[in-house]
Amino acid sequence: MRQLLDVPAPAKLNLFLHITGRRADGYHLLQSVFMLIDWCDTLHFERRAGGAISREDIGGSGPALPANDLVVRAAQALQRASGCEWGAHIALDKQIPQEAGMGGGSSDAASCLLALNRLWGLDLPLEQLLQIGLQLGADVPFFLGGDNAWVEGIGEQLTPVTLPAGNFIVLKPPTGASTPKIFQSPALKRDSLCSTMRDFVASASVFNYGHNDLQPVAINLCPDIKIGLDWLKNQNLSGTMTGSGSALFAPTSQASKVDITTLPPGWIARSCKNLFEHPLKQWRK
Repeated sequence: MRQLLDVPAPAKLNLFLHITGRRADGYHLLQSVFMLIDWCDTLHFERRAGGAISREDIGGSGPALPANDLVVRAAQALQRASGCEWGAHIALDKQIPQEAGMGGGSSDAASCLLALNRLWGLDLPLEQLLQIGLQLGADVPFFLGGDNAWVEGIGEQLTPVTLPAGNFIVLKPPTGASTPKIFQSPALKRDSLCSTMRDFVASASVFNYGHNDLQPVAINLCPDIKIGLDWLKNQNLSGTMTGSGSALFAPTSQASKVDITTLPPGWIARSCKNLFEHPLKQWRK
């Protein structure tokens, strides 16, 4: 096998995000549910001799990614961990917006680890891939895990959770919000009451459970978020920010009609469905 083509890397939405405290080392304690959706980047891999890792951008939109992005770093980390002498050329069709809170870069890195583990014939177990992934970013283990998840701790405690099928409208303004600035803000609420997965599963609508504690601070840093929330309200939809933003989403019914032509210029909008599991889940060992 010399190539792996059309490898998907799906985005995620945070159905809610509660900050329940802060550790002595400054890391925030949180609770959330990460849900996979069918908005995906696509990667193509070609195995090459010599050990070099190269990457090109194909299709997609937005600014070009840096040469040493998470995909390249993931491939290099896998080489170091395994002692592999193979190289690879990686072509990335970037469709998930950047600075959106949708985990696009982390998902690309996870799909890269899963794909090259196969392409290079390494057969590393999931536990070892998770160790590599955690060094690349807090969200990478989620995408490696393969399941929608109840998330706790500083984001490292993942418990698979079953979600019903759903439809969503996802919006991304042309501007982004700074994650470090949000978490550094003295205005950030850090004392939300702890929930349980049982409470979440038993709620009347899991897609409208809780809130996002980061949203008020993010609105002050990125006023476009408020514009998007008001637009969703005018569409008779209840929206919220995902992650640290600036993307927003709202559950919709299959029959609902959302007029995206009324969005301001430069906004991206897409109708999405959730995924019951990661499309590469069967590649885990």
